[in-house]
Amino acid sequence: MSEGELSLRERKKRATRQRISNVATELFKARGFDGVSVAEVARAAEVSTMTVFNYFPRKEDLFLDRIPEAVEVLSGAVRHRAPDETPLAALRRLTLELRDQHHPLAGPNDNFPDFWQVVIDSPALRARAREGLEEIENALAAALAETAPDTSDRAPDAPDQDSATPDPALTAALIVAAYRSVYVTTARRLLAGERGEATAGDHQARLNAAFDVLERALAPK
Repeated sequence: MSEGELSLRERKKRATRQRISNVATELFKARGFDGVSVAEVARAAEVSTMTVFNYFPRKEDLFLDRIPEAVEVLSGAVRHRAPDETPLAALRRLTLELRDQHHPLAGPNDNFPDFWQVVIDSPALRARAREGLEEIENALAAALAETAPDTSDRAPDAPDQDSATPDPALTAALIVAAYRSVYVTTARRLLAGERGEATAGDHQARLNAAFDVLERALAPK
């Protein structure tokens, strides 16, 4: 849903959530994740501690606040794709759209090193990041299962479809693993001091190559 389609109440809620997250991010970057309490974030954002927890169930979610959005956007691309579009084609298209929009989920950028150094320095944030990948994988598997071709009316003598319809859980796991590999390769270059514009082209090329590999591996046999 676009910003213009939201009610005034929903827009205010989104603005409050973003403000709290922005304040928390700056505090965590300055003092480290473990050096800042939720109460301090609440005071800096001029809201109550209860309000913070209403928007962010866990402290880790204040910093890794885009996990729910990633889950929704990626599974939504599969679930709402065109009838003649494969899941992989829908996800490839999504990555291009996010890149063109300069969306934070498009991939690592110049803000990456400062942000992820906070994660690297915090066991709690590293654990939450791993959980986030699991949430994305589970959501993708669910979307793939929901939108898989219906074979309930298949003729008894029709060819076995098991080999033509990849297992949703396996497919989701392969997609997440492929994307993570591309992301980590670019991340390491940025953490080593390269600029975002120097890695952007390679990042997109590797992402396209990953989708090419996935399409070959998951093509109906």
